[in-house]
Amino acid sequence: MERRVFIAIILSFLVLYAYQSLFVRPTPPSTAAKPAAAGAAQTPAPTPAESVPAPSNGQPAQAVPPATPEPQALVSEPSEREITVDTATVQAVLTNRGGRLVHWRLKEYRDRQGHPVDLVPGGLPPTEQLPFALRVDEEPAGTRLNNAIYRVSGDSGGHVDGTRTPATVSFEYQDAAGVHVRKDFRFDPRNYIVAFSASATNGDRSMNPTVVWGPGLGDVAPATTGGGFFNRSSVIPPQAILHRAGKVERVAIAKISEQPVQDGQFRFAGVEDLYFMAAVVNPGQARVEFRPVVVPGPANTQRQLISQAVRFPQPPMNARFFVGPKQFDLLKSIDPELVRAVNFGMFGWLAVPLLGALKWIHGYVGNYGWSIILLTVLINIVIFPLRHKSVVSMRRMQALQPQLKAIQDRYANLKVTDPARQKMNTEVMNLYREKGVNPASGCIPILLTLPVLFAFYALLGQAIELRGAEFGWWVKDLSQPDPFYVFPILVVVTMVWQQKLTPAAMDPTQQKMMMFMPVMFGFIFLTTAAGTVLYWFVSNLWAIGQQYFTTWLIGPPVVPTVRPAAEKRLKNAGAGRTAGAEKHS
Repeated sequence: MERRVFIAIILSFLVLYAYQSLFVRPTPPSTAAKPAAAGAAQTPAPTPAESVPAPSNGQPAQAVPPATPEPQALVSEPSEREITVDTATVQAVLTNRGGRLVHWRLKEYRDRQGHPVDLVPGGLPPTEQLPFALRVDEEPAGTRLNNAIYRVSGDSGGHVDGTRTPATVSFEYQDAAGVHVRKDFRFDPRNYIVAFSASATNGDRSMNPTVVWGPGLGDVAPATTGGGFFNRSSVIPPQAILHRAGKVERVAIAKISEQPVQDGQFRFAGVEDLYFMAAVVNPGQARVEFRPVVVPGPANTQRQLISQAVRFPQPPMNARFFVGPKQFDLLKSIDPELVRAVNFGMFGWLAVPLLGALKWIHGYVGNYGWSIILLTVLINIVIFPLRHKSVVSMRRMQALQPQLKAIQDRYANLKVTDPARQKMNTEVMNLYREKGVNPASGCIPILLTLPVLFAFYALLGQAIELRGAEFGWWVKDLSQPDPFYVFPILVVVTMVWQQKLTPAAMDPTQQKMMMFMPVMFGFIFLTTAAGTVLYWFVSNLWAIGQQYFTTWLIGPPVVPTVRPAAEKRLKNAGAGRTAGAEKHS
């Protein structure tokens, strides 16, 4: 009976809750509250100079301090505007609000929408500064340095033509509070260099401002190629780069927080990505600060950028900033050490002349795809003798395989630690000596070609010349993966073909394992730049053709048949019995 009462109570509460939620409307506000609200809305807000009425506890209310008026501008302009500076390589857009850089568009490089690459990212949050903002320790003077409207000189109607001679634009601001700032920009017409000078005083005190570049670089907007299962991103996040004490240091975004401030004598310092860099050149003794920044990107994405700032021992005077492509010859013309920003790796000593050869061929062909093919052919012609010697040596090793197998079978039952196995090694070496075969002669020529392979691989992955270079047909950008996976598939086919032709001096188990190599390389090349995969494919085709030529030149392999030891004993025994029978007869 008690259980039924308990259930009835619960059901009653459920019915009341459902009824209240579904059928009973919420109680409207009382009519007495409306006039009070209306009266509150009609009461004007107290001005900053007025005091708030005393609270009910009888204590006096604190007066709201009046807002600090902005000091009167003595050197300024009436409104905000932009100034465009055109050089042969760059279109720079500056604003007179703070005398900062708004756009840095590279005329010779395009993004995926076909627009000039802008190394100043757009859509930055208000907390982030634009390039060439100044930071000082004194406030509120520091805020006014970047928010005030400067007077501009050196422009002509908001446009400066610096395509032939260096262009200079100056920004100046002064107010009645004693803040006086001047910025001078000198744009080189051809090499992406801007010389920057800044001076700032607050009354009779001179300030040494930190030059802030802000988040960069702006060319890392997310973009993907391909589709389906292999959705490949071409985004390469920027990283900090420093050259000091004769060494180049690169710091990834994830590692910046471990040491955000770097002090030293720098040859150059800044932020780079795969193809572009924004760095101060030859600053000498300086203090460089880095800070990871996450900013919104297109289509509800996010971008990881790096904000950088540099402080000199004295206010900057003609400090040179390079903001442009990591093009080898261009960097070399600015500073020979600046070329180390192009990360060719340990084989850079070989990649540099290969790059020169590639550009030389391109000067005649006009297509970097065909230039890669021709340079690959020339490289293979040079290393033809090494490959030929390697194939001949492997052919000789293949001819010795039956004899080597017979020697190994005789000692197969011995343990590895058995001293008698030393005799097997002695027999093997005697066989090599007797036949005039060097077991390393088949590997050494191939090893000598590996530096060329790695150097060319690094070259094709780093050279900005391939960025946006069209080969033809379906390949619209040699620096991006093959969109239809044609070259990766061809590489797999040619690698299998090549393995079938190559004389193998290994046991069947190792041969089966080697057959997995083409598949592994195929997966790697799915996300590798099409120019690199093209080079590998042409190299494989050449190696196959050379294998056929070598086979024609030295003839097909002749593999002697070695009878097992048991067969030899039976034959010898049979011969002995036959001879004895003939003697008795």
